[in-house]
Amino acid sequence: MDSESDQQPTRPAKLFTGGERPYDPEDLVMARGQEPTPERLEKARQLIEKEGPAVIERFLP
Repeated sequence: MDSESDQQPTRPAKLFTGGERPYDPEDLVMARGQEPTPERLEKARQLIEKEGPAVIERFLP
């Protein structure tokens, strides 16, 4: 049997959370499930500046 359902998903050797790697305001906006607009990008930039890079972890599954 060679069906796609029989295949195991490939996984990265190491998993990362958001605060471990650099990200930008657009990444934060998208992690929140929103379209990046200039207003949302500015609010995200301010949130990152205020709360630090670990703030994205609130929005990641």
